[in-house]
Amino acid sequence: MNILKKIFIYIRTWIKFVSLTVIASCLIIGAVAVIYKPTYSVSLNGELIGHTKNKSELQEQINNYIENGDGKNIAFVQVDNLPEYKLCLLKKDIQENDTEIFETIKSSGTPYYKYYAILDEGEEKLYVATFEEAEQAINELKEKNSANKEDLSILEKYEVEAKDVVAKEEVISKLYEKVETTTTKTTQTSVRYATGYNSTNKKVALGINLIRPISGTISSRYGSRWGTTHKGLDIAAPKGTPIKAAAGGTVVTSGQSKGYGNYIVISHGNGIETAYGHCSALYVKAGQKVSQGDVIGAVGSTGRSTGNHLHLEIRVNGIAQNPQNYLY
Repeated sequence: MNILKKIFIYIRTWIKFVSLTVIASCLIIGAVAVIYKPTYSVSLNGELIGHTKNKSELQEQINNYIENGDGKNIAFVQVDNLPEYKLCLLKKDIQENDTEIFETIKSSGTPYYKYYAILDEGEEKLYVATFEEAEQAINELKEKNSANKEDLSILEKYEVEAKDVVAKEEVISKLYEKVETTTTKTTQTSVRYATGYNSTNKKVALGINLIRPISGTISSRYGSRWGTTHKGLDIAAPKGTPIKAAAGGTVVTSGQSKGYGNYIVISHGNGIETAYGHCSALYVKAGQKVSQGDVIGAVGSTGRSTGNHLHLEIRVNGIAQNPQNYLY
């Protein structure tokens, strides 16, 4: 009987203890629930920047900003460090600050702007917002037969500096060039272009004998090239190689152009002309008389060129002929 009594007392004591513990726990939990609320602390680079109730919504907002930015022409935003979240209890009188957290993340990011540069001879001229605008502008310049239509291209760019973009109409207005003559920025020399080319490759009698202006390796021949017509013959040679007049005549052009760079045209009479492009130096002036073999310039890579060479053209009444019918 004494043993049973002791067991009964022990069980009753244990029940009282458990009951008191449960009651105390409930009271503590209740008190905590009245004073505190569950939330997430947000840290950036180890520094507390605020609290949020819904970390998923906040992180989704941050991810969307990183992928798309929040301004015109922003392609994406580079954020080096993302926030860290930790579950915690926050006093109910303290409010979450999702907006401030988001602004802090934004201030730590670097926006990259996307735009399209219109290039003329590889030089960035104007910028538009979309590829479609750039393509339409170039197509319309080609339809208008702008003199620089073959020199225009589009470059997609991503930069941290925002560019001033213009409308398609402004691109057309500012980049259009007349075909007849081109006046360079550094000289007032009228650049003489071949108005056509001999596509039959048949030899036309010149009535004069020509000599090779330079010795070198043929790097590009007359005819179709890269979807356009190459109206001359390219002869590769070291920079500074002397260029000789292929025949005697009068210099009608000695100046600069976008495509040919430093450029010489010699008239040999009866509508026959020879042209020498991409020179590194010009040794003659317009109106000057030259004899066959006179040094008129030096090989270079000025203008639209990918390396040191002489671009040689032979023209009959403005029509480009294949130089290899007469030389090389």
